[in-house]
Amino acid sequence: MKYVKSKHLGVRYKEHPTRKHGVNPDRYFVIRYQLNGKTKQEGVGWASDKWTEGRVIELLTELKKNIRTGEGPRTLAEKRELENSRREKEQQSKEKQEREAITFGQYFTETYLPTARLTKKQGTCKSEEIYFNGWIRPVIGDNPFKNIMPLQIEKLKQNLLKAGRSPRTVEYIFAIVRQVWNMAARDGLVDRKCPTAEVKKPKISNNRQRFLSREEADKLLDDVKDRSKQTYQFCLVSLHCGLRAGEIFNLRWIDINLDDGTIFIADGKGEKYRYAYMTGKIKDMFSAMNRGKPEEFVFKNRKGGKVERLSNCFQRSVKHLGLNAGVTDSRQKVVFHTLRHTFASWLVENGTDLYIVQKLMGHASFAMVQRYSHLGESTLQAAVKRLDNVISRRQGSEVIHIKEADSNEY
Repeated sequence: MKYVKSKHLGVRYKEHPTRKHGVNPDRYFVIRYQLNGKTKQEGVGWASDKWTEGRVIELLTELKKNIRTGEGPRTLAEKRELENSRREKEQQSKEKQEREAITFGQYFTETYLPTARLTKKQGTCKSEEIYFNGWIRPVIGDNPFKNIMPLQIEKLKQNLLKAGRSPRTVEYIFAIVRQVWNMAARDGLVDRKCPTAEVKKPKISNNRQRFLSREEADKLLDDVKDRSKQTYQFCLVSLHCGLRAGEIFNLRWIDINLDDGTIFIADGKGEKYRYAYMTGKIKDMFSAMNRGKPEEFVFKNRKGGKVERLSNCFQRSVKHLGLNAGVTDSRQKVVFHTLRHTFASWLVENGTDLYIVQKLMGHASFAMVQRYSHLGESTLQAAVKRLDNVISRRQGSEVIHIKEADSNEY
């Protein structure tokens, strides 16, 4: 294809040998002009891309003017680069506005919750969804992240406390807000810290103090056994081995080793693993059960799947025995977790070192077992008495007789 000169100086074109634009061959336009004493040639585009000779002339006139005045792009390449940069900035600005318009509720529903379902336990996701719909959404759900301030978080806290929710619940809901916020920051929706950090959290003191006596435990186990064999088994494992309800539900037959009497807890709290140790009664219980395949759950629901929650048989037994009669402090009420707390308390009362209790319970820190320290006071006192007896016996066997000195020696 040879270039053809147009009527305007500096504008040329070449015609496509086969392609038509309308009734005429498609034309490709080129401009030529002087820049820094040299001839510069640049391709403009095809007529089929909406380039006309008139538009090409306007473009060339603009570039020549910019060369004379020293302002604006002097070449078509510079002009295109500036135009691309402008479009890119406009696109970035548009995307930023779209991101900033996303509400907390929209992000929770469309991004956070689907992601959480891939990494968190089903029960945890369900709890977070319930708390979001019941408490978080009404306060900040319709607000974009940039509009959420500590004032709204303070309102969220006050709503919870006025409704009688515990400080622990407030902390848990704050944690949900913070996790959503951090994920949104990762995705570029917000560039400041979560406002929950600027709101004072209520003091938490919900460590359970209640544990069962031997007599209370026996009565509770007998009552539960009459109502549900499986719930009785759950209670027995928690009381004798210190397992949490979720840890019991997650047990598979591969985790049960009857030869050495151990239970492998693969999915403990904080995704940590540990071993629990069977008492004779627990070993007899597992031995009497029909052992399934290694990956099968030890305890199954009616459909043969994983148990997700404890039945109300336990609470019915607690109510029947009056264990919570007249108790208003939630820390003093008997719940299923009381069995695990009782396991630790009995260990300490029996003289077990707190460090060992920590390991058996799967607690992350020693501070979490210090609540049991007062239960071992009698053991500590007995240890001092034993030491006193040893010292007394040794002193009695090593009596030293001192000879009186003669006064003439001085």
